Amino acid sequence: MTAQTVHESLFESAVFPMAPIGSIVVERNEKVSETDFPALSVGKLGVTPQLAGVAKSQSEGDRKLVRAGDLVINSRSDRRGASGLAHQDGSVSVVYSVMTPKPDLLVAEYGHHLLRSTPFQDEFFRWGTGIVDDLWSTNFTRMSRIRVPLPPKGVQRQLAARLDKTDAMIARLDDLAGILRVRRTATWSTVHEMGFQPVKLQWLMREIDHRAGDQNMDLPLLSVSIHHGVQLRGDSPSGQQAGADLSKYKVALAGDIVVNRMRAFQGGLGQVRVDGLVSPDYAVLRPEAVLTPSWAEYVMRSPKFIEEMAQWVRGIGGADQGNVRTPRINVRDLLALSIPLPPADELHRVTAHLDELTGRIDDMLTKLASLRELLVERSSAFLLDVVTGRKEIA
Repeated sequence: MTAQTVHESLFESAVFPMAPIGSIVVERNEKVSETDFPALSVGKLGVTPQLAGVAKSQSEGDRKLVRAGDLVINSRSDRRGASGLAHQDGSVSVVYSVMTPKPDLLVAEYGHHLLRSTPFQDEFFRWGTGIVDDLWSTNFTRMSRIRVPLPPKGVQRQLAARLDKTDAMIARLDDLAGILRVRRTATWSTVHEMGFQPVKLQWLMREIDHRAGDQNMDLPLLSVSIHHGVQLRGDSPSGQQAGADLSKYKVALAGDIVVNRMRAFQGGLGQVRVDGLVSPDYAVLRPEAVLTPSWAEYVMRSPKFIEEMAQWVRGIGGADQGNVRTPRINVRDLLALSIPLPPADELHRVTAHLDELTGRIDDMLTKLASLRELLVERSSAFLLDVVTGRKEIA
């Protein structure tokens, strides 16, 4: 008997019967080609048509079939909340688990909210296995043992309908955040229209490879997000976990630029605001000479520069076709690229202008993110309250 079988999750206090997931769904494990079934994305937004810029597997035939009405979840259990109900036929990477609800037991819409609830995400991660950062996963066999509350189908439908309303509000917040990010990106794009002379990055910054060892283990962990740049790992919504051995992590100091080499061609880089540790696979670059960290971040996160980086992504496949596997940019190739650089007497002025515009947008994005987080939290809490008998559906 494993530790998992004796652990009691928050769901165990449910007033309704508890059932292992494997008893209420059937795994779908059919391999198909993307040419026959369009690619789908599975993330915080649920199951959607393939998002732009997502790296796909090398082989178009090495994918799993998804039918409308299936439930899909990313087996990478560090990708918290990447799950949902499919509303169209399609295909997903083999790293996903695809399940068909048994119609006499599980209402698909209830299953959608159940998989995305915080209590389930906690259990899903706890049942996962892995030995290094970014490789923690929960396969279907292990997930099938997780016990979940199974109310009568009428209650499942009522609960799903109530939570659908919250999802609609969250979707509107996401749409507004998307509009603001586009506006912020447009602001950064102006750096290429100011007429400054281009200078190669190799003359303006150098790579730093300072490992944590035993002396820097108390530094906070940092992550690199496409939308948020560099942030504290605890503030990241991905739920990404660190590896067991932090001694090989890289030290990044405030003012450094950290590049997620696997997500550089999507904008996965940013300026470090507080000293910390980053994944050994990330590149830590330190601005020198007249280059300031803020100007480096604005230019390197601009669409034009990101497009240039994408041309130098190395891996199996090609970034231009969106099918690159294990994509990474070589630091030498990155530093060979050029950026526009203002004269020293103008650098402060133009940076301050960009700081003001970007700061306003970031403030609005922060407020939207807080409201979204509150809605997600209340949605999970309401589901838990209903299945544990603390509340009834009005």
